[in-house]
Amino acid sequence: MLTSINPKLPMRNKALTKDFYLNKLRFTALGDYGDYLIVIKDQIEIHFFEYKELDPKENYGQVYIRTNDIDQLYQSFLENKISIHPNGHLQTKPWGQKEFALLDPDHNLLTFGQSIT
Repeated sequence: MLTSINPKLPMRNKALTKDFYLNKLRFTALGDYGDYLIVIKDQIEIHFFEYKELDPKENYGQVYIRTNDIDQLYQSFLENKISIHPNGHLQTKPWGQKEFALLDPDHNLLTFGQSIT
């Protein structure tokens, strides 16, 4: 019965969030509704709600995004000068995933992973 999951993450400033996801990560705007934003890339859809009082250092929003070409994705982010999280450079994890992570402007953690098993 369940078909997909679309995370909802907080954003302080829609213009900054939109710029980051559309211009840096190459998502497409799917919906822009006042204090609500929806972006999509391939099969990944992320929703954002406005939370102007958000303290980024206290934000624990996280999303794990699976990919089928982690090496190419990582390289493309490096080439486009997207900041990788200091503790999230591409590496193989003991749980059978190759992953890397980055933070968006509101410190939502985006982890990208691919199974190596």
